[in-house]
Amino acid sequence: MPIDTAEADRLIDTHAHLDMPEYEADLPQVIQRAQKAGVTTIIIVGTDPASCQRTIEIAEHYPDIFAIVGVHPHNAAEVTEHDLDQLQRLAQHAKVRAWGEIGLDFYRNLSPQAIQEERFRRQIAIAKGLKLPVVIHSRAATQETIACLEEEKAGEVGGVIHCFSGDQAAARRYLQMGFVLSIPGVITFPKNQILRDVVKHLPTDGFIVETDCPFLTPAPHRGKRNEPAYVRLTAEAVAIVRGESIAQIAAQTTQTACRVFNLTN
Repeated sequence: MPIDTAEADRLIDTHAHLDMPEYEADLPQVIQRAQKAGVTTIIIVGTDPASCQRTIEIAEHYPDIFAIVGVHPHNAAEVTEHDLDQLQRLAQHAKVRAWGEIGLDFYRNLSPQAIQEERFRRQIAIAKGLKLPVVIHSRAATQETIACLEEEKAGEVGGVIHCFSGDQAAARRYLQMGFVLSIPGVITFPKNQILRDVVKHLPTDGFIVETDCPFLTPAPHRGKRNEPAYVRLTAEAVAIVRGESIAQIAAQTTQTACRVFNLTN
């Protein structure tokens, strides 16, 4: 699939993990390829204190890269109050745009569910105190995630449902709370008709696009390392599903991402 680099088709990769070891050898080249593909802004998301520190270090070296700090549900059992205090200090950095990714993962259960929920609620409270939007990870825990967001009034700061994979009903609930849905490369997978059906009916300002790289590589590169340049393939798939042009999707998702993450459009 050819990559259209038209300047008008500016895109933002709203969720990347460029701090991970997969990019140690060629990070500058990865960023250059993203820029060549029209991806003018990348938001790097931390998963634990060390990861968050690395995201900020990368963001400091590139004017159009920003950071998100927080503790992933996989790491919930390891995080301490000292760690959370450290992250709150990191969150004061000028390049930090949200708190995340936080949430619940009852599919892999790498941390006990009760601890995941306690840390999820704690981090929502921190984000509200800092007036930062939240980036939410939810896997095999849709109803529990919605309950936590509603009970903790997370809609007061809003944010993003990262890598959305739910149905129409879940999409409506999240949108009603003031969240936007982030669409990953899995929309290009032939068997993922449920997600395509949801995306087709989303409001114009209700979604953004992401890679979640190095994971969830879109077709035709599935099975290889994902990278920010490939967010264009996701945007092109969204455009086809919605019967719109790539220019329209690029403009819409860029405007929404700028609004959510307080970026200059």
